[in-house]
Amino acid sequence: MSSIRELILYQDLERKPLFQNFARLIEYGKREKEGRSDAQEKEKRKALYYGCLHELVELSESHGFSGNLWHTFLAYLLVNHENAYSRACELYGETEGTMNRIALHDFAVFKELFDFDFRVLEEALDVTGTDFITDYRRAEGDTGSRLLFHPRIRDRICELAEELREAADAEAFRKAVTGFYRDFGVGTLGLHKAFRVEHSAEEVKIVPVTNIAHVKLSDLVGYELAKQKLIDNTEAFVSGRQANNCLLFGDAGTGKSTSIKAIVNQYYVRGLRMIEIYKHQFQDLHAVITQIKNRNYKFIIYMDDLSFEDFEVEYKYLKAVIEGGLEKKPENVLIYATSNRRHLIREKFSDKAELSDDLHNNDTVQEKLSLAARFGVQIYFGAPDKKEFQEIVRVLAAQHGIEMKEEELLAKANQWELSHGGRSGRTAQQFISYLSGK
Repeated sequence: MSSIRELILYQDLERKPLFQNFARLIEYGKREKEGRSDAQEKEKRKALYYGCLHELVELSESHGFSGNLWHTFLAYLLVNHENAYSRACELYGETEGTMNRIALHDFAVFKELFDFDFRVLEEALDVTGTDFITDYRRAEGDTGSRLLFHPRIRDRICELAEELREAADAEAFRKAVTGFYRDFGVGTLGLHKAFRVEHSAEEVKIVPVTNIAHVKLSDLVGYELAKQKLIDNTEAFVSGRQANNCLLFGDAGTGKSTSIKAIVNQYYVRGLRMIEIYKHQFQDLHAVITQIKNRNYKFIIYMDDLSFEDFEVEYKYLKAVIEGGLEKKPENVLIYATSNRRHLIREKFSDKAELSDDLHNNDTVQEKLSLAARFGVQIYFGAPDKKEFQEIVRVLAAQHGIEMKEEELLAKANQWELSHGGRSGRTAQQFISYLSGK
């Protein structure tokens, strides 16, 4: 049997210790079958086996896997591993040349791991639980909201595991894995929809956000024209047509952030990804774009509640990235931002005064306005009027099963908004949450 030490492309796998421990168990099972082990080693391997089983079940529950857990674990390792071959398949599908032969060598090793019969370990170690590994059923009532993967990706990994189990040889194995890379991508960027940025002393890392709110645009009551503008721009972007950076501005609590979260949920299956970045991280923008510009996805760099005081200069980093820098912004990247300020940077009456300490006052004003001007699509979200606010309350009450006479419901809603910041979608949602909790 081939050893995992012979792998060339697929080294440094995620969950490497668990993978290596299972490989050790498999090698032990083979030796035991040939009568080349001792009693002391058997006890150590027995403890190792149950420890591996524990880790495998925990991993499978957190990701929603079912079926043969050993097979889904191996499939999970393969779809998560970024290397020269997997990245090429993500972009172009089938590859040719020496890289293809190297991948085939590695897949021959994985094929042997797939074909291992765990009953050999049950006999060699005098253990139980191999039926847990080979025929696992995840917990009932799983809606996907607690999983680390989107349910579509989770199900596709389980399907890939089945395809790999049935692969007749290493070449069939390779074709199945290549098809996954082509259709779904590879690694963190391929398997998750939303990310944040972490800056360590050594590097800028793009880290997945696994608990993004599963909101839809239909959850936002009203604002149909605003939502349609956002859809039209995003549809053009994911379809490969020309699209603009987008600024959602207006009153607080009107659904700006919700709309952007909903748009990535809606277009995730078509290759849209979202990376949230904060104002203090703008100096990392170039490093982030360098990591994503050659990937086979469309990326929205999301900036929530974006605004600047007149003494802050971070907006200049942003201006350089959007337009005006020496390097052209990649076609697979757009910036979506939300703000309560239309022009993003605080303005004062003195900015427009004829008498000012600034000798070139007009240039200063234009520099501040130029940032917002770089967002080709600007969408206004205004506070609802009384009639619109009441409609939001009625719809939310129906969605949450609130049983109350309409006159009483609306009267209480009016009282609530007077003492909770005025009319907005957020205020309406808070009011309904209050009623639901009583």
